[in-house]
Amino acid sequence: MSKQYSQVRATMAVAKASLRAIFRSPSTVVFSLGFPLIFILVFGFLGSGGKVSLKVGFDPASDTSNIVFQSLKDLKGLNIQSGTYASMMEELQKGRMTALLNILPPKAGDSSYRISILTSDAVNPQQVQVLRSLLEGKISGLNAALFPDRPTIAEVEIASQAVKGRVYRTIDFILPGQLGFSLLSAGVFGVAFLFIGLRQTLVLKRFFATPVTRASILVGEGISRVIFQLSTAIVILLVGHFFFQFTLVHGWVTFIELLALSLIGLFVFMGFGFVVSGIAKNESAVPPIANMVTMPQFLLAGTFFSIDAFPSWLQPFCRVLPLTYLNDAMRNVAFEGMHLVDCGKQLGALGIWIVLVYAAAVKLFRWE
Repeated sequence: MSKQYSQVRATMAVAKASLRAIFRSPSTVVFSLGFPLIFILVFGFLGSGGKVSLKVGFDPASDTSNIVFQSLKDLKGLNIQSGTYASMMEELQKGRMTALLNILPPKAGDSSYRISILTSDAVNPQQVQVLRSLLEGKISGLNAALFPDRPTIAEVEIASQAVKGRVYRTIDFILPGQLGFSLLSAGVFGVAFLFIGLRQTLVLKRFFATPVTRASILVGEGISRVIFQLSTAIVILLVGHFFFQFTLVHGWVTFIELLALSLIGLFVFMGFGFVVSGIAKNESAVPPIANMVTMPQFLLAGTFFSIDAFPSWLQPFCRVLPLTYLNDAMRNVAFEGMHLVDCGKQLGALGIWIVLVYAAAVKLFRWE
């Protein structure tokens, strides 16, 4: 009686051979690990330069009926933020806003308003000093133009108690985007080129002459991709954390959750790779088709800068891209301190993308 062929052993053999081929491919290593690390190094060094951002808000309790407020709200160099007191305090605690300004009416027997600067220990002190200089310069100009006979229309003071906060560095925004960039590149280009190559070299036909099932081939190739990409994700996260202070709020728990998100993202992007390999007739057709999938996401999914920087008419499109949801979930977990259970919106959207993209992949994928 013949011994039954082991599909598990066949799957593991395919995975091992595929993983070995991945590591022997210079282009795969460069796109998956080299480029993201280069971007992290560049933006990491830029972030260490202490770039000043003068985003400020006005305390809702501020006296806004006076000339001081009217002159400050249009002051060049200040980016006035709006929102509730709670939302602005949250931005302040995370270092995303330089200060919260409170214009207080004159005390009894005094004619000068007081501009109180409430800042956070997450804010670069240089930003606070520049802000104070801007405010004092504006008040001096106001005094000279309208109140030459008064000591000063307003005095600037820094609140004695700074808000406790967590420093938000450039790397905290850039690294999740670069990790998503790596996953998208590997998932789309890696899978598409792989199966186009296997078809053209008749490797798949040779597989069909063996007892190995099609499912074993797909699973084996998938396992190799997952192992390689999770390895690159680990390197990217560790380099970002230990060399550029990338924030992992809950330590190793956050690290594991980011790897789980990487796995989910890779699964989505591999589906796009299957779709591309099904549409493309040959290897030369892969790059243009794959770029139609990847380039909009590289540029519009908040990889390099916030989606808020785009025109309002473009933002709805940006926010439905799968890489946008992955980037948002990673930033929420890494810096905001959320857990996977708190990212229901992002995970639900990625789940919808999985259903859509694999339904298309099943329809379009070709073995021969």
